[in-house]
Amino acid sequence: MLYVSTMSRILIIVGLTIAGIGFLWPWLSRLGLGRLPGDIVIQRGNFSFYAPIATCLLASLVLSLVFWLLNR
Repeated sequence: MLYVSTMSRILIIVGLTIAGIGFLWPWLSRLGLGRLPGDIVIQRGNFSFYAPIATCLLASLVLSLVFWLLNR
């Protein structure tokens, strides 16, 4: 039963985090994330491909640091 309680708490926290990011998106978009060097953008005619490699690496690093600090 402890596992279900922990899992539901994690899902609530993740949902609130996503909602918070969505609410703050107009201000967060001004930081320049998504246009970092290393993000691949290909635009040809009516086709566009976007691979945010550097942005994903930065987000992974920040989230890893946050989770590491929470587990200490």
